Amino acid sequence: MRLLEHLNPQQKEAVLHTSGPLLVLAGAGSGKTRVLTYRIAYLLGEKKVHPAGILAVTFTNKAAEEMRERVFTLIGLRSRHLWIGTFHSCCVRILRQECETLGYSRDFSVYDAEDQLGVVKEVMRELSISTERYHPKSLLEKIARAKDVLWTAEEYALHTRGEYDRVSVAVYSSYEEKLRKYNGFDFGDLILNAVKLFQRSPEILEKYRARFEHMLVDEYQDTNLAQYTMIKLLSGRHRNLCVVGDEDQSIYSWRGATIRNILEFERDYPDTKVIKLEENYRSSGRILEAASHVIRNNRERKGKELWTKNSLGTKVTLLEGKDDVDEARRVVEKILVETSSQNRPLKELCILYRTNAQSRAFEEELRQMNIPYAIVGSVKFYERREVKDVIAYMALLVNSKDEVAFRRVLNMPPRGLGRETLNRIENVARNRGISLWEATQNVELLALSTGREKKLKEFVELISRYRLLKGKLNVYDLMRGVVDETGYLTMLEREGKRETNRSENVLELLSSARQFCEKGEDTNVEAWLSRISLFSDIDGWDEKADALTLMTAHNAKGLEFPVVFITGVEEGLFPHHQSLYPEEELEEERRLFYVGMTRAKEKLFLSYALRRLRSSGKKYQWPSRFIREIPDSLLWMENSLVPGFPGARRQSF
Repeated sequence: MRLLEHLNPQQKEAVLHTSGPLLVLAGAGSGKTRVLTYRIAYLLGEKKVHPAGILAVTFTNKAAEEMRERVFTLIGLRSRHLWIGTFHSCCVRILRQECETLGYSRDFSVYDAEDQLGVVKEVMRELSISTERYHPKSLLEKIARAKDVLWTAEEYALHTRGEYDRVSVAVYSSYEEKLRKYNGFDFGDLILNAVKLFQRSPEILEKYRARFEHMLVDEYQDTNLAQYTMIKLLSGRHRNLCVVGDEDQSIYSWRGATIRNILEFERDYPDTKVIKLEENYRSSGRILEAASHVIRNNRERKGKELWTKNSLGTKVTLLEGKDDVDEARRVVEKILVETSSQNRPLKELCILYRTNAQSRAFEEELRQMNIPYAIVGSVKFYERREVKDVIAYMALLVNSKDEVAFRRVLNMPPRGLGRETLNRIENVARNRGISLWEATQNVELLALSTGREKKLKEFVELISRYRLLKGKLNVYDLMRGVVDETGYLTMLEREGKRETNRSENVLELLSSARQFCEKGEDTNVEAWLSRISLFSDIDGWDEKADALTLMTAHNAKGLEFPVVFITGVEEGLFPHHQSLYPEEELEEERRLFYVGMTRAKEKLFLSYALRRLRSSGKKYQWPSRFIREIPDSLLWMENSLVPGFPGARRQSF
């Protein structure tokens, strides 16, 4: 069979085992995406499974898009009706069809992090809760973690311990009431409500169970309880469940993921077939050996022995800085060597760090040396003010109950409908128990001046007209019409050079909508909103641009670069001081460091500073324990101010 000629024996075995539960333990760089895509192609081509009978889920839009493109390359148009997407996007598809069972309408909005925070602050104002004593972001995080374990506000109340938790419950309860009133979901709601839907309606659950004859789950080690429950419910009939993951790369417990899901998979499915992918195709021999020495210090692992046919390559290089500024200087010096004498394009190099705050010193040095760079996880495109304004118009066209969107666009561009007008609309809505949009239909109750009444009627007419058009126009034509008719782009251009970037961002948003229409079958505004609302940091990264990439080690998961610099490898920073105890948290830090190491294909640099600037002044640092876990024979450094560290004298490659 020609399809299987490109697979090694273990990959081939994973593709051919199509009956019953399968656990594929895929080491870093071992070709897990190849296994998933070839398995899908095999199911469609050889097993004659209907495309609609396969559900493949992963964690980022980027990974889902890559999987979709690879499957299309293998089998062509037959892949069109496959369900390939993130957990959240798959849940959106289900809820768009079934959410009326839960009391929502299908035109619901999905709120991003900024809008969620806005609703929490709104709730706190109404409950007279101090935003100084109780931080809105912290409360929102507690709500998110409760949803990860499928707790409603009532269930969360049963697990409260202190005053902060009790405040969290009150905010959670009112927050959910607001979201329901606005016909909106946050990210956690998407999976929580999909699970609730299945649990409350056996008929709906059975419909999807019967549909999905085969399920494939990527990055299974990163699943939380809600995702685990969803998988278990959907796979309960056919039991053809293939999960692919690596317990050594489980790094997201802080957002609800539990390593127990992969470690105990065989307990949940006793007839599981287990296949290990241990041949690494990415890294050089010395990098792989160094990473393996580090991860062996963890206890919570099934154990794999990665190996490679790649060359040994260079040793892992240590760079020592007198302080964080000197560390940045030395790293940038090495980058210049790689790009000049080694003639590497900048896109082949990446700087990783443990916390976003570390980027400052590197940014300053890079700007001074005129080296172009891109930061993954900085101000996200879809969170820029002007972009969110246009998105809010689209959201209001879909969901008239979306009061977050309504408030944003009522007077944007300025049309004389400011705070006083909004207050009157809110008062009518509150007194009559109706939405803000419904209150605008009763303009005579608002007692506005003739001029403002005219402007409000024009706004209502505009939105009403485009709401009727949204079923006839694709998202690009709809957006273009709204932007032109509201004069939003004209407003930005009129404001001159200061707003040039903002107008360019609006044009880029229009361009992305056009591309969406050119690539997809479903080109309506609802599908587009569902897609962009679930964008992650990494989805906005342009891997083709010739610029140095800076990102946290967490964001680097799933990526690879010929040359990688892991910076700030110091005790208290990497591993982070908040994760030194208990042992489980230290092990996750080690897994995160391992993930960073295994992003490197040809060269790996580890840097640290002997002193680091803190708010209280310069603080002395000590090189990380993770460096000590690498044998001296695999390390090289030019010099060290720390006596006997790392035990490696000056030596050459």
